[in-house]
Amino acid sequence: MPKAQRSMRPARLGHPHTGVLAWALSIALWGWSSPAYAQRQPGFPQPGVDMMEPGTVATARLPQLENVTFRQRLDAQLPLDTPFKDENGRDVTLGRYFDGQRPVILAFVYYNCPMLCTQVMNGVSSAAKVLPFSAGKDFDVVFISFDPRDKPETAFAKKTALMNYWSMQNQSGAWHFLTGEEPQIRQVTSAAGFFYMWDDKTQQFAHLSGLLVLTPDGRLSRYFYGIEYSPKELRLALVESGQGHIGSLVDELLLYCYHYDPANGRYGAVVMNLVRIGGVLTVVLLGTFIGLMRWRETHPPMEGHA
Repeated sequence: MPKAQRSMRPARLGHPHTGVLAWALSIALWGWSSPAYAQRQPGFPQPGVDMMEPGTVATARLPQLENVTFRQRLDAQLPLDTPFKDENGRDVTLGRYFDGQRPVILAFVYYNCPMLCTQVMNGVSSAAKVLPFSAGKDFDVVFISFDPRDKPETAFAKKTALMNYWSMQNQSGAWHFLTGEEPQIRQVTSAAGFFYMWDDKTQQFAHLSGLLVLTPDGRLSRYFYGIEYSPKELRLALVESGQGHIGSLVDELLLYCYHYDPANGRYGAVVMNLVRIGGVLTVVLLGTFIGLMRWRETHPPMEGHA
């Protein structure tokens, strides 16, 4: 065969038995990975016995959390005649903190909680500290312990530690730490949609975290979940819940641009309102520019005299 034709043949790659070996190896791997082989090996889960259907683990709810929820009950009235004790041991009712003028930030916690509740109280303190409003003048803060074992002494110690940590001793009169008996606690938490339960295994309460903003007459206005709360969103909630008693023109404009979404407990931008504001600003700027140009045409600059 001519040399030119021999050069056009495809070159053979590797050993002549490479393809056969690869084919045999593939069959062996398929056999080892087959369910029949896996069932014969010790330690492999048996289908239908040790294995769960796809998604079961991710969606399964732990038994101790079945009744632990935090449902929004917007505009519901809290039972303001419910008796409690404040951090100084005085007998009070919940209505003591609703004067018809100031909105109230409220959170359900328990003062001996090893983790979550302290973070909730710190989250409230952190957001409240940077608000343009003053606690005691524009709003009040109320914590209600849902652990009937908590006593006024425990509440006082928790309040003192929180006020000292955040350097808010001058606002302590606007921060209230309540304790009560089981029936009264359940009455208020149920009205707010807050459901929790005691876990014997961990010796702790299973509960969700969040805070509520209420109107000055004690109606549920806004829910925020988690342990960190946006000062901007808390500010908007206080303005809305305050029914015009607090806030400024800037706050009213922000409320026009941001509305509360109950589905996720957040404030979101209202696109159409933002578009309207942008359109108005555009018209104002164009009108100002045109007016300035016409004024310059009718008022030419004066020439200097020789």
